[in-house]
Amino acid sequence: MKNNFNIMLGNRINYILAGIVVILLMSCKPETKPAEGAPTLAISTDNAGLSVPEGFGVIKVADSLGKPRHIAVTSTGGIFVKLREPINGEGILYLEDSDGDGIAETKQGFGNYGGTGIDVDDEYLYASSDEEIFRYPLDNNGKVSITSMPDTLVTGLIARRAHATKSFTLDGKGNIYVNIGAYSNACQVQDRTIGSPPMMPCTILDSAGGIWRFRADQMKQSYGEGMRYATGLRNVVGLDWNKTDDKLFVTQHGRDMLNTLFPDLYDAKTSAELPAETLYKIEEGDDAGWPYIYYDQIQKKKILAPEYGGDGQKTAGENAIDPVVAFPGHMAPNALLFYTGDMFPEKYKNGAFIAFHGSWNRAPEKQQGYMVAFVPFSNGLPSGDWEVFADGFAGTEEVLSPNEAAHRPTGLAQGPDGSLYVSDDSGGTLFRIVYPKK
Repeated sequence: MKNNFNIMLGNRINYILAGIVVILLMSCKPETKPAEGAPTLAISTDNAGLSVPEGFGVIKVADSLGKPRHIAVTSTGGIFVKLREPINGEGILYLEDSDGDGIAETKQGFGNYGGTGIDVDDEYLYASSDEEIFRYPLDNNGKVSITSMPDTLVTGLIARRAHATKSFTLDGKGNIYVNIGAYSNACQVQDRTIGSPPMMPCTILDSAGGIWRFRADQMKQSYGEGMRYATGLRNVVGLDWNKTDDKLFVTQHGRDMLNTLFPDLYDAKTSAELPAETLYKIEEGDDAGWPYIYYDQIQKKKILAPEYGGDGQKTAGENAIDPVVAFPGHMAPNALLFYTGDMFPEKYKNGAFIAFHGSWNRAPEKQQGYMVAFVPFSNGLPSGDWEVFADGFAGTEEVLSPNEAAHRPTGLAQGPDGSLYVSDDSGGTLFRIVYPKK
């Protein structure tokens, strides 16, 4: 009996020792390496000619796309591009990277209308012409398989020669916010004409010069079915919904021609620098003050417009909202994106990227813009000074005319991996900025 007990005890000890050895061996197992042959991002050796912060890289996803404006990327990585002018009857492009190197191999087109606005959610692609907003169902692969008969969500929006494009954004709650740009510089009776009196009140604001809200699930809406969400905005090309703050933010293009129209009040240099390009936080019912005022980023004041009796010093607009950020004049902020990804360093989390299309009317000063800026945010408001994030798009140090710029940033989108896409409507290029050294 004693021998049997010793045998059983010995076996149990052996089992325990064997288990300990297995555990020790498993804890010493080397880390699993990525499988050989896994796709490597084709980061340009010279970052495609761009200047980005240390540690970032740039991929040229595609080029020769025509005039791409805003862009949208699906949860599966498919890229939708809105063309300002259709090519061969196609105003929307779908790009796809099938081998994972970051360069698009697939290009398909549909939608026989030009425009700027495009966005996507889990179920639909949304795109705008200058007068309408359309909706296309996405299939299980995040693609538009039926392209010929989109839903018409909004129709009959005013579109004249100036500021006709309809940028928009979604709030994730079934609403779509649409910029209807003012078809005027400063609401004169004869636009951009010396001595022409101002309209008082500015009747343009009845149907333009603001943000209108519509439902994203109702058909054939127009002004009667929508609501004017905010007014006094000359032209807003960049819009995004800040998800951390649950608020709408927009970037406005400031007015032109202060010196040309009022040479006794503004010299050429001052006119080149003023007024500010502005980033606004928008609440329902807000008025940003156009055309009666403009924001002077040098004096840090809202100034009465000269058409309405201003002299460059008189303040006004006590009931108009202040911008949360004021940038130098005439740089054309064409896209706004709040970054929610995890790829970039922590400083960029929930901050705002802004694509500046670049100026055309800063003479005798140098033209400016042609870059992507970053504004840090905390608790729904800017938490530091803005900075240049990506530069070098123009391809030359001094731009005398926008036609000389190799690239002009126009659209921004965030990929499912947290990378940043930038479109360019001068060179027809789509860039992707990554941070591979995380």
